[in-house]
Amino acid sequence: MSEATESDPIPTSSETSVITDIKEDEGPSPKKRKTAFDEEPSEKLEHRLGGILCCAVCLDLPPAAVYQCSNGHLMCAPCFTHLLADARLRDESATCPNCRVEISKTSASRNLAVEKTVSELPSECKHCTRVFPRHSLQHHEEKTCEDRPYKFTQLTVDIAPHKALSGLVRIVASVYGFLLSFFRRSYLVSEVTAHKRRRYRRLTGCRFACIGCGWRGPAHEARAHEAACAHPRKSASDVVGVLAERDRAAADQLRIYTQIFDLLSYEKITFNDLQLKPYRTEEFVHKLYYETLRFPSFGHQWVVKAFINNNQPHPAHAAQREITYQLLLKSKAQCELAVQWVWARGPFGEARLRPRVGAHTFRDDEPAPRPLPLADPDDANRLLSNKAIHFRLIMFLTTK
Repeated sequence: MSEATESDPIPTSSETSVITDIKEDEGPSPKKRKTAFDEEPSEKLEHRLGGILCCAVCLDLPPAAVYQCSNGHLMCAPCFTHLLADARLRDESATCPNCRVEISKTSASRNLAVEKTVSELPSECKHCTRVFPRHSLQHHEEKTCEDRPYKFTQLTVDIAPHKALSGLVRIVASVYGFLLSFFRRSYLVSEVTAHKRRRYRRLTGCRFACIGCGWRGPAHEARAHEAACAHPRKSASDVVGVLAERDRAAADQLRIYTQIFDLLSYEKITFNDLQLKPYRTEEFVHKLYYETLRFPSFGHQWVVKAFINNNQPHPAHAAQREITYQLLLKSKAQCELAVQWVWARGPFGEARLRPRVGAHTFRDDEPAPRPLPLADPDDANRLLSNKAIHFRLIMFLTTK
């Protein structure tokens, strides 16, 4: 051992004990700290973000637009419109479910950063269970997923005569397509593993679906199912009911479109872009209703009046809302007026409508309230959250 020089100080026993205590209090080494940190359970980042970015009402990740109150609490677009619709039905101001601050379409703002973050979070495909970002999941499920169900389109047959060259081109194109599909099956599908082979499975239905079979599954299992399907062995009396129901639904749809095309050939046709504004009754229970201003049509004055859930006392207590309306004649008619009408979306509308034809012969009685033919029932809350409801009304005078 080398001896200490005279210039170097020799630590005393007390100083040695202090240094030893400091080293003991420094904690574990970096290697031990890392090992202890790794032993702690930790969730994935997307799971933690899902809990932070979820809607304050439904506690789920927002599917599209994200709104926030002035304090930053998040709400998805369906829940936000539902809160505004509830407030409109109760004749109150809408408030945030977390901090109770007042919210409206002008005070609340969209959070684009949260929308982009949620769109990048992974989600599973409902057909093949593969994981994709949310912004591309819908396109994958509808367009590119190999396990998605088939959507058959109508086959159009052209009976016009073709030239010899065009027929040759079609033959060459069909042969090329056949060879391409053959080589694709030979060199792509046959060489993949069993896990990847599942990507090429297709969902299809039973060929006896026209007589009531509702089976759907992979295309390679369709032949086995059809061999064991019980619907072909049913008696005629059991199949007649299913066929009659299918024919009835197809006939109703065809009848509506035929009726609309026939109405477009009438001479007296008017259309009006209407704005239904909310009002309150003067009763003890202030019921909400909507009404338009008077508008002219066929030389008379008309008004459209709308109610929520067929004018129930407390429509805010129901989760599902339905808008019913009445077409009222305000001027006195000298004779009977047979009028038919169709609702359309219009230039300022926000909801799609199903094709429905209304008809009534106006005498001294008023037509009964009928539901507004919304294509999506959830659009009722979106319409109620607005200051007014916009639609286009097309009327046809059938009186000769």
